[in-house]
Amino acid sequence: MRNPQGTRFERESFTGSDKKSRPKRADMGYIMGRLWGYLGRHRLLITLAVIFVVAGNLLQLLGPSLSGKAIDAIGNTPGGVDFNTMFYYAALMIVFYIISGVMAFLLQYAVQRITRSMSKSMRQDVFERLTTLPVSFFDSHQTGDIISVISYDIDTVNASFSADMIQIARSVITVVGSLIMMLTIEPLLVLVFVVTVPLSVLFSKYISNKVRPLYRKRSASLGQMNGFAEEMIQGQKTTRAYNCQGDMIEKFDRYNENAVIAYKKAEHSGTLMGPSVNFINNISLALVSVFGALLYMAGGIGLGDISSFVLYSRKFSGPINEVANIFGELQSAFAAAERVFRLIDELPEKADDEAAEVLRDVYGDVLIKNVDFGYEENKPIITDLCLSAKRGSLIAIVGPTGAGKTTIINLLMRFYDADSGEIKIDGKSIYGLTRESLRLAYTMVLQDTWLFSGTIFENIAYAKENATMEEVVAAAKAAKIHSYITRLPDGYNTYLSDNGSNISKGQKQLLTIARAMLHDSKMLILDEATSNVDTQTERQIQSAMRELMRDRTCFVIAHRLSTIQHADLILVLKDGNVVEQGTHDTLIALGGVYSELYRSQFE
Repeated sequence: MRNPQGTRFERESFTGSDKKSRPKRADMGYIMGRLWGYLGRHRLLITLAVIFVVAGNLLQLLGPSLSGKAIDAIGNTPGGVDFNTMFYYAALMIVFYIISGVMAFLLQYAVQRITRSMSKSMRQDVFERLTTLPVSFFDSHQTGDIISVISYDIDTVNASFSADMIQIARSVITVVGSLIMMLTIEPLLVLVFVVTVPLSVLFSKYISNKVRPLYRKRSASLGQMNGFAEEMIQGQKTTRAYNCQGDMIEKFDRYNENAVIAYKKAEHSGTLMGPSVNFINNISLALVSVFGALLYMAGGIGLGDISSFVLYSRKFSGPINEVANIFGELQSAFAAAERVFRLIDELPEKADDEAAEVLRDVYGDVLIKNVDFGYEENKPIITDLCLSAKRGSLIAIVGPTGAGKTTIINLLMRFYDADSGEIKIDGKSIYGLTRESLRLAYTMVLQDTWLFSGTIFENIAYAKENATMEEVVAAAKAAKIHSYITRLPDGYNTYLSDNGSNISKGQKQLLTIARAMLHDSKMLILDEATSNVDTQTERQIQSAMRELMRDRTCFVIAHRLSTIQHADLILVLKDGNVVEQGTHDTLIALGGVYSELYRSQFE
């Protein structure tokens, strides 16, 4: 989905809609297969974990049998207790349970190692995928929803694996082992479970089909709430300036209410499993007690065997009940895993053609011919755009909001591809060039500044690998920010945090301009690059940047027309069309759209 220029729209979530370009991946087998792709990297630890699970549970399964033998040693007559035999079996029980406990501890250690590695690998894969996605993806997805996948969903998947999956493995071994032991004691009593177990399975399957879509919706609701909260936190100054706190609280309450309702529905349906299966298991225990007593009265079974059978029946029923209790968590984990894998499976930016060339020795001639483009079908933003920019020329792009100014930059950088027409650099079609070499041919400074957590030196040097201090200082001087930096206690080693929140917007803008000046390229894009600085500083920067732009092809998007009066060519856009073009004096004399824009600012 493309983002219409200048409009807001309902952004996509990773749950609830399937794109034509991406098949639906919702079945449990697929998700388990993808999870095994991460688990399979730790075969040694998994092997050890399986050994600990099997050995530990088998030792625990011997407990009821030993308990029955100890009870038989007591006998049915007063004073007929065989203490040696009873203490022998009791001691064996203690030893087996201690060994089983040690194995459980080692199991948890191995599982924690695996889950920590899984979390790291999954987050790495998600982040690497994000770096390959096209700009259109970020235009159509909320930042908070993406962060929710990286943090909440991956944590949910791995927490479930570390606890629930191990519990299921233990339960399977316990159920199978208990069943075998019960068959060796009295097969007739096992017939009780022929009725109760299928009943539990059928009910579990019914709840599974009902609950999983609810957990999927719960994850989506949480992602939408996080996305809205992230937007509001970023815009909290604007919210306060317009006194819209009440409106924002009301909107957040709606998102919060939707999340609560989704949680309630999912948890309500999920928690039906535990009590219901527990009720069925209690019926089976009651039936075992009744039929066991009848067999004992008929002389078909001993007291110790009844005791062992009851203990095994509890071990047989207990894990089924435990699995039912964690069933909701498993459904939540599978829904979270589905969101994670949907993000990992997002289609990356279209690969370069096999015959794509690397753009070398850039001269700087740019040609745009008969270009049409729209973010959505049948809604054109740019229509029949033509432009010829020679090396070293300064091309200014002006026009009202929504005219398509930033769209032209997106097309030049191949953030989006034109629907028709051609764009050439030095006579070569940009669609026959690698995107990396194309984008490295440009230096870009945007109105929305971006600084990362690091020193001032690191932020400026970001534009050039292995940049020296002398080069960074020279760029800072050209951007008129050097004197400010030297007045800071740590100078160029001053640490910037949270996108440079500890400095002003104007200073942030100057730092990004200094970064751009350090990048050696033949073409320059400035999108309202001086919008956050005062007029005097702007004039100083314009003078320095004019020298910097010598022999570079420059594209400048400007709302303040005073900054582009000396441009070699001014393009005036309106409704996606170039309605006027020429120099400042020519357009003023023309008395058209540009002249009207100029008068609105200066008269």
